[in-house]
Amino acid sequence: MKPKPWAVVLMSGGLDSCVTAALARQNYELALFHANYGQRTVTRELRAFREQAGFFQARQTLEADLHFLSVIGGSSLTDRERPIPIEEEAPGELPSTYVPFRNTILIAAAVAWAETLGATAIFIGANVIDSPEYPDCRPEYFNALNQLIDLGTGPQTKILVHTPLIGLDKAGIIRRGLELKAPLELTWSCYQNEDRACGRCSSCRLRLQGFAAVGVPDPIPYMALD
Repeated sequence: MKPKPWAVVLMSGGLDSCVTAALARQNYELALFHANYGQRTVTRELRAFREQAGFFQARQTLEADLHFLSVIGGSSLTDRERPIPIEEEAPGELPSTYVPFRNTILIAAAVAWAETLGATAIFIGANVIDSPEYPDCRPEYFNALNQLIDLGTGPQTKILVHTPLIGLDKAGIIRRGLELKAPLELTWSCYQNEDRACGRCSSCRLRLQGFAAVGVPDPIPYMALD
């Protein structure tokens, strides 16, 4: 049997990247990449990543230290003096949870690893439906990024960034995960808590709305909401 080609999958420990990994493993050998960048829930996200890596039986994993992103600041995810918003933010405005140039930095590191592994693909769980205000979640951004990767890697290297969830909303992502039997119970999405999800931050709200739309209970624990 012909061996599967390698793919590097960016995995935060969250729902979207878990489903992305489940999709990627259908055709690729998985190399799972996780970044610790000083985010509030870094410990819980790392645990989720490791548990999912075990589930997927990944042959390669990389936990990258990108703590300098928290030193740079500019985001409520990394700056504890800036509150995580619990109300809807104004449409058209850059969300306070946007980490400046994060996806580009993460993907650049993943490309370096992919080039070393001989991988032909990078997968990321970005989606523009749930994150329309994030500039680094748009299809045109990834089109430009793929051109940059082609120009900036060796002549024999052919790496393409795949965004299989780009046009799905959270309910669609959850449905896909259930179809693939992805370990959604091992994921963590909350932006501010590490024991019981807050249920109030934008990430929790999107997740809860998605599970409600699908009609199945969310398998992770939440704080009691008023």
